[in-house]
Amino acid sequence: MGKIISFSNKKGGVGKTTTAINMAAYCADLGKKVLLVDIDSQGNATTGLGFSKSALKKSVYNVLIEDDNAASNILPTQVKLLDILPANVDLTGAEVDLVYKKNREQILKSALEKIRGEYDYIFIDCPPSLGLLTINAWVASDSVIIPLQSEYYALEGVSQLMNTIAMVRQHLNPNLQIEGVVITMYDGRALIAKQITAEIKKFFKSKLYEIIIPRNVRLAEAPSHGVPIMLHDPKCVGARAYKALAEEFLSKQV
Repeated sequence: MGKIISFSNKKGGVGKTTTAINMAAYCADLGKKVLLVDIDSQGNATTGLGFSKSALKKSVYNVLIEDDNAASNILPTQVKLLDILPANVDLTGAEVDLVYKKNREQILKSALEKIRGEYDYIFIDCPPSLGLLTINAWVASDSVIIPLQSEYYALEGVSQLMNTIAMVRQHLNPNLQIEGVVITMYDGRALIAKQITAEIKKFFKSKLYEIIIPRNVRLAEAPSHGVPIMLHDPKCVGARAYKALAEEFLSKQV
């Protein structure tokens, strides 16, 4: 049975999608069969893997709202062993549409349970919010990875995120765990970055990954080319960091 992991942070612009895409790509490169599910209405994971949101006729929206089979909406990517369940423009209305659905928090879980045996890992790129799409992801997931930027506001909102995870654990998914926390967009020249990193480590302790993702121009460029960093510039510092992070992640799996 494949492990399902949500990538989540209620704050946008922290490298959440970049982390989901590149960890998925490197896990696939290391021989794991991976599915990336894009449930962020911005669709950045979809475009970041080379698909046009406006051109896609079917997506995760059809699975969530029209009870479509997940398998029929999955697409292969340019990375061997990596598939995507993409987002398209329809997903922008999904939060409202879900309100009227029966068992609305369980829909994604039901869909993914039918295909989880076909993958080693299913990664879910969540919206930067704590709405019904994110709740669906957490109910479907075994665990959550939290990307955190090493800046002053990094821990702002984390307590709310943790409280919401605790509520989901209490009422909807008692098995939900924190898989890990990854520091992103790190600028080692800034003293504040080192101080915030120390605070994050104090807060999350052993859940914090040792590998830190640096600020890197090549990482920022890759999505505009529709490829993960391993296909854009595999030798850059950002690529080496994400490969090492994927290796650290896999080394911690039982």
